[in-house]
Amino acid sequence: MNAPLYTLLEENPVIIAIKDAAGLEKSVSCPQKVVFVLYGSVVTIPSIVETLKNAGKTVFVDLDLMDGLAAREAVVAYIAQSTRADGIISTKAPLVRRAHNLGLATVYRTFLLDNMALQSLYKTGAQSEADLFEILPGLMPKLISRLTEKLDRPLIASGLIGDKEDVITALSAGAIAVSSTCPDVWEL
Repeated sequence: MNAPLYTLLEENPVIIAIKDAAGLEKSVSCPQKVVFVLYGSVVTIPSIVETLKNAGKTVFVDLDLMDGLAAREAVVAYIAQSTRADGIISTKAPLVRRAHNLGLATVYRTFLLDNMALQSLYKTGAQSEADLFEILPGLMPKLISRLTEKLDRPLIASGLIGDKEDVITALSAGAIAVSSTCPDVWEL
């Protein structure tokens, strides 16, 4: 259990998700404390993370979206050794497990498209040793409520979160936080 991370998210339930340099620039001055980096390459990720850390942010890097590195366990070691990232995000349970073993905070991301994906989350997600689960799309309050009862770790709602009502709905359904690439949401 990662109590400090859970406390951070309870106090800062809106997560900034950045997908480009413009988002990076805007995120630095936002009051939100947690940032999901959804872009970058082997060359740029150290400076992206450093910019965010210098702004006092807690930084998670999405390993599946990085250019120049295959989604293998070596990429986890690279992030741990070459950046000051606080954690990683991945749809791949082995990468999440490796990051956990290296002491990084972990988010297991899954796209809930159907019941097969839901059953996979219960099985594979539980084996991933993730600190948090992130589900996409995040606009499913009934499912969020059901998942928070069944899963033994907190849940982040993500994808299609575009306004205050979406944030309130997801949090009211039981999500510990929401992640959004929408700058208007970052200011809530």
